[in-house]
Amino acid sequence: MSLLRSAIQNWFLIGIVLVIILAKVSPNIGAKGGFLKPEVTVKYIGVSIIFFNSGLSLKTEKLTAALCQVNVHLFVQCFTFIVIPFLLHIVVLLLQTSPLEAHLLDGLRLLSCMPPPVSSAVLLTKAAGGNEAAAIFNSALGSFLGVFITPALILATVGSTAHVPASAIFLQLSSTVVLPLILGQMLRAAYKRKLERNRIPFGAIGSIVLLVVIYTTFCDTFSHREIHVEEMSLVSVVMLVIVLQAGLMMLVFAVSKCSFLGLQPADTVALVFCCTHKSLTLGIPIIKIIFGGYDGLSVISIPLLVYHPVQILLGGLLVPTVKAWLITTERFRYMYPSRQRFAQFLQV
Repeated sequence: MSLLRSAIQNWFLIGIVLVIILAKVSPNIGAKGGFLKPEVTVKYIGVSIIFFNSGLSLKTEKLTAALCQVNVHLFVQCFTFIVIPFLLHIVVLLLQTSPLEAHLLDGLRLLSCMPPPVSSAVLLTKAAGGNEAAAIFNSALGSFLGVFITPALILATVGSTAHVPASAIFLQLSSTVVLPLILGQMLRAAYKRKLERNRIPFGAIGSIVLLVVIYTTFCDTFSHREIHVEEMSLVSVVMLVIVLQAGLMMLVFAVSKCSFLGLQPADTVALVFCCTHKSLTLGIPIIKIIFGGYDGLSVISIPLLVYHPVQILLGGLLVPTVKAWLITTERFRYMYPSRQRFAQFLQV
């Protein structure tokens, strides 16, 4: 009975393991162009469900309050488009004399320029009980900014140039992020009492959608057989990406707890996921547009292709730990009502 209870409590982690195994066994089902057609079902329908679900479950006053959290927005966007490119540039310089292929090093630079994703950070923040409203706002804002900033960063760090179809990307983001969110908020306003009385499991719905995202992501990853790179270099990149992802999350977690920033624990949870995630959905099309016809296109895409499943898997595995930290921290907030004493507790 205790084993069953434990399995129920950890169903999300078990689900992650199961969907990865299923993706490995038959990747063509959920890969791009496969039976599930993730380029439509996930990219458009799945993302729309995520933000409609958020709009339906999120209290309007929380979303309004999040819009005014300028310190959170500045932290996310500056870390995404300034700090990460700077840090990865230093990492690449240190690896110049390593056996890693030059194309893979360029791929790391490209990875650093990518905008945040519009879905995974929101889902993970919601699952961990963090500031979902801030995650929604910054994921959308970062994606919109990335249409202009990412090509400019790539031009400055790697080279090459091309016209990015900003209007098409804006249309996609508006239809899959902004519109579903607004519709969800409108329905919430109309049926607020019924929604609160019926206790719809919005969190579970979001977690199920996240499992679908993880499944199709790994299907697509396992189906990439056309990429040819030296095995040791590929293993090295995978290990490096895991270390970078974990290191960036630890850095954000440590810095966001500094008292002078005035951030709440729930904000920290949102920052950990929003600041460190990179968009494959927006990233790959931008890379293909800028480097179309480039012989090393498939190889320079590898770091981003590796980073995407790692961020989702690592984030999913960390959700229970982050959620436990948030619950404990919030409990101590009532025990230490003084801002100074609570700040001292956070530094422990």
